[in-house]
Amino acid sequence: MRITILGTGQVGITLAGGLIRAGHDVVFGSRTPDAKELPAPALEPAAAIDGADLVVSALQASVSLEVLPTLADALDGTVLIDLGNAVTPAFELMYPNSSLGEKLQQALPRTRVVKSLNSLALVTAVDPGALASTSNVFLSGDDESAKQLVSGVLADLGWAPAQQIDLGGIATAKGPEHWFVLYAILMMQRGPSFNIGIIPAA
Repeated sequence: MRITILGTGQVGITLAGGLIRAGHDVVFGSRTPDAKELPAPALEPAAAIDGADLVVSALQASVSLEVLPTLADALDGTVLIDLGNAVTPAFELMYPNSSLGEKLQQALPRTRVVKSLNSLALVTAVDPGALASTSNVFLSGDDESAKQLVSGVLADLGWAPAQQIDLGGIATAKGPEHWFVLYAILMMQRGPSFNIGIIPAA
């Protein structure tokens, strides 16, 4: 697929590496496309979105709700993965009674938003087999076909279908986003190489 990544920070670059290794064509969307060396071509955001099979927001989560609605026309009808955790500089949740994913879906009603890959470090997200045991990744979204598309990309990154947990509609994005509070504490103690694993009862 042709996948557009909005944002050229380390999150976007790490994700691009995984997607390229999986065989996808990647293009970055950036307001300054020539500002830095990247592992894939970069265009202005609207041009990068045009013709994409999937768009990923790797923008700084705290400004996503300001930036993405300015691209509403370009994002019309697209599937958008939101992988951000919107927190303040003090690591407090910006939307404690909701989630960034839900807010984006409300602000972009013509875009099919899927929340995923926000419950773990991206270095782990693109290489889940590096963990010592099997873990899980989550999806939230109102559009079933959009989630199926994202599920296929997750499988390409190494997440077997049995490891993927569909939480339901975009309102459920509140769960994995709020997990970030505990994730941040654990990351400070253990580093980024860990993830959630759901263990069923015997």
